[in-house]
Amino acid sequence: MKKILVTLAVLASVSGMAQETVYPAPAAKGVVILKGGTVHVGNGQVLENATVKINNGKIEQVGTNLPMPAGDVKVIDVTGQHVYPGLILPASSLGLQEYGGGIRGSNDFFEIGENNASVRAIAAYNADSKITNTLRSNGILLAHVAPQGSLVGGISSVVQLDAWTYEDAAYATDNGMHFYMPSLLPRPGGGRFAAFLAQFGPAQPSDPVKQALETIEKVKQFFRDTRAWNAEPVHAERNLQYEATRALFEKKQKLYVHASQVNQMLVAVDFAKEFGFEVVIVGGTESYRIADLLKQNNIGVILNQMHNLPTGDDDDVDQPYKAPAALQKAGVLFCINDDDSQNRGRNLPFNAGTAAAYGLTKEEALTAITLNAARILGIDDRTGSIEAGKDANIVVSEGDILDMRSSKISYAFIQGRSIELMDKHKQLFERYKYKYGIK
Repeated sequence: MKKILVTLAVLASVSGMAQETVYPAPAAKGVVILKGGTVHVGNGQVLENATVKINNGKIEQVGTNLPMPAGDVKVIDVTGQHVYPGLILPASSLGLQEYGGGIRGSNDFFEIGENNASVRAIAAYNADSKITNTLRSNGILLAHVAPQGSLVGGISSVVQLDAWTYEDAAYATDNGMHFYMPSLLPRPGGGRFAAFLAQFGPAQPSDPVKQALETIEKVKQFFRDTRAWNAEPVHAERNLQYEATRALFEKKQKLYVHASQVNQMLVAVDFAKEFGFEVVIVGGTESYRIADLLKQNNIGVILNQMHNLPTGDDDDVDQPYKAPAALQKAGVLFCINDDDSQNRGRNLPFNAGTAAAYGLTKEEALTAITLNAARILGIDDRTGSIEAGKDANIVVSEGDILDMRSSKISYAFIQGRSIELMDKHKQLFERYKYKYGIK
């Protein structure tokens, strides 16, 4: 009987922290001290046995041998643990797509039509997504949420992952526009299954490259028209599509070009030169081939999915793993992403861990999912590293956050708020431990 009561108590404690009853934390107030941990600043610097002082949600001091303030102070001893900047997922459909497959009611990430320049992803963001908490459990505290589309997808925003509504979640609103470039490969279908598609798929154009170039020219003409329209002081009527591009020309937004092939990225460089846009490549599978050119033109890269096959038949099988080191060596500003439809972003730190096994140092790999991501997203003045004056977006791990064998997040803070780390995966883990009598 005693054993039954203990088991019921355990289950009650787990259900009491069910995801449905995990509430966003209240605003941070007062002083919190993280004491004794190994602080990975995010810029390559590591501080042993260090202290982080958080005051009203901001990082106030970071260092060793800091004096303990007097008064009402909350001290958290993290001796033997590792303190990191909150990880940043740099390109995602988080909150826009809950389930894959045919459950259309859960999908709000793709609009009909080729040009949806005025679509704002933040307006569709679902702060109650069950996926969000699984990311927080792996140390991911911010995400760049982007609309998808067949050509011009619309406008993205950065969200913090502890919010009641999309308004609360907004961290950097309308910070980029997304262009999904058509394939420039000369084979029908533009992929590994070209022969199958040619035989059994829908009819393909006789010259796919020519058609793709014509489509790209249409997008260029759209931006030429919007540049002229935005230069006019007065307009007879509103044009939402044209108005949506104003921030691009004012350099208040970046143009995120989704491209993986060298030819596509060369076109992206041309966009940067013709329109003066700040361009970021999203995908960038073959970016290592033109790393020097990207560096010369100050074009950043979001490496979408490292755990993948190489694009070329003659490429090394581990080429996707080596791409980050090649970009690092060339001095290209890049960050690492996880856009696997099964992982939904939660394996981001482990993708960086793979890069650390293929040429990056551990701290360079960490920078690729923290400070570099913040720089690319234009939020590095607020987050991305553990430095005085920045938001206290911080995670504490019992082990190496880049290693799935040892990473176990013990604390997480978003803008200084200590957040709950329960999620659906943990609930199911406890449920089936109980079912099979595993202690």
